[in-house]
Amino acid sequence: MDLPILPSAGAGGPARTARCCNASARHWVPGAACSPGGRHVGSLGGHARTEEAPIPASSPLNSWAYAEAYVPEDDVLLAGRQRATEVGCTPILPGGGAALRFLAAMLDARSVVEIGTGTGVSGVWLLRGMADDAVLTTVESEAEHLRLARQTYTEAGFAPGRTRTILGRALDVLPRLADGAYDLVFCDGDKREYPEYLAQAHRLLRRGGVVAMDNALWHDRVADPAQRDPETVALRELGKSLAVDDRFVSLLLPVGDGLLLGLRR
Repeated sequence: MDLPILPSAGAGGPARTARCCNASARHWVPGAACSPGGRHVGSLGGHARTEEAPIPASSPLNSWAYAEAYVPEDDVLLAGRQRATEVGCTPILPGGGAALRFLAAMLDARSVVEIGTGTGVSGVWLLRGMADDAVLTTVESEAEHLRLARQTYTEAGFAPGRTRTILGRALDVLPRLADGAYDLVFCDGDKREYPEYLAQAHRLLRRGGVVAMDNALWHDRVADPAQRDPETVALRELGKSLAVDDRFVSLLLPVGDGLLLGLRR
């Protein structure tokens, strides 16, 4: 597979990358490399909206782009991303998706809850790591997103019985799900509701189950104390509280836009 090779300082050749995220919309698109904060740092020739910026070989941006493309996305996932762009939602980035697949496989997950279906990109990543007879329960507030997600699942070859799609607000639906019945809970909904998702995840997870929360770095804003918008503050405070929560073993992975993990004790 082709992994990103970004230009080192002083190098004159073009960068070669597999995919990148759109700097304004955070969508992964073919042909350019970018930083976790969304600034393009290289391109495959012909993409006019990317800037050329020489990156030292030892730069964290180079390593981040390399890691994001380490497990490449196939045509099914790329088609799901395209649908997401068309309806204005933002799926998990490839590095985060690969981490979800790994977690699902490591846990031998048979029952997974997803908050925020989108167009099915994260769901396909999860299903590809789950056991063959496992079921993904996914909650989405937009009916059109669910319709497109079902299309993505079908294209990925998953039978309808492998997914349970629920239309509704997460905080209305989650209390109706069974206690201790799930191996993995993935959160990609309203960032301001993440603390409540965490409380529900603790109830839903079996011992040894994992909660995973996307956008934990929130476009590089969480690490900047000057950023005080409601979403950033909520994510920053959530990370702090999970780090000292004795009910979980916590970890923050710098993949995609940040993936915050908690293993239920």
